[in-house]
Amino acid sequence: MLDYHVHLWPHAETADPLEHRLEELARYCEDAARRGVEEIALTEHFFRFRSARAVIDGFWDDEADPALRGAIACYFDHHATAELDDYVEAALAAKAAGLPVRLGLEVDYYPGQMDKVAALLAGYPFDVLLGSVHWLGTFMFDDLSSEVAQAEWARRGIEATWRAYADALGELAATRSVDVLAHPDLVKVAGHRPDAGLVRECEARIAEAAATSGMAAELSSAGWRKPAAEAYPSPSLLARFFERSVPLTTASDTHGRADVASRSAELAELAEAAGYSHLRAFSARQGRDVPLRAERGARAADEAATS
Repeated sequence: MLDYHVHLWPHAETADPLEHRLEELARYCEDAARRGVEEIALTEHFFRFRSARAVIDGFWDDEADPALRGAIACYFDHHATAELDDYVEAALAAKAAGLPVRLGLEVDYYPGQMDKVAALLAGYPFDVLLGSVHWLGTFMFDDLSSEVAQAEWARRGIEATWRAYADALGELAATRSVDVLAHPDLVKVAGHRPDAGLVRECEARIAEAAATSGMAAELSSAGWRKPAAEAYPSPSLLARFFERSVPLTTASDTHGRADVASRSAELAELAEAAGYSHLRAFSARQGRDVPLRAERGARAADEAATS
């Protein structure tokens, strides 16, 4: 098993220094191993870094709604405080020490700017890049703590938001600037779902985007910790991925150590039920298939570790 979506910093916290991270990363790996996960990928948010801010800064300036514009500007002010070079050095030190760690990044979709993002990231030895859609323009639909964002759901409507999300994920996949589509049906995060027909339509479009791009998709336990109350993707979307031969990674989307490799045994069972026998691992942004080893005792270990 893999945990290919690991963050070092909780969302509510600004980035702390990385000089003493090696011992902490060893603990991440120990926690993961106890839960049946052999390899983790560090995938901090691209927008956490000052050099990223320099590339994509101000995409919200044309937003007419001052509340939306102000909310996303404040979000970036809070998060964009770390140095990308320091992060890369910390991950490489962990790899050099023999820890089962991959160097990655979670990259949001910035319409019309992905070429600039790719140019910046090309200068670093990443193993894997996750691609995400967390906002639609200035609508941060997955920020459950933001009253501004959550009010926008009512204004835009659930159906329009789902369609816009499927559009954005398809556009991101078409850029081929990333390797894995993270939490591919994140639009359900707040628990808002349209009718079953529209869900099927959007899931078909998402599966088509993944298959056409040649990217892998992520199976993540994070949805169980949200109002969505199920893994990303849904069982029906996971089945579509398998039908279209879309490779799969597994992930916790932990922010800090608390949820590393969370519910890995249940993710393995979902993958097997959909037909998967292998996962897609990455090194130097080249994929390779590794066996899906569903450790039957991992669930008990996971529950014991989090109790």
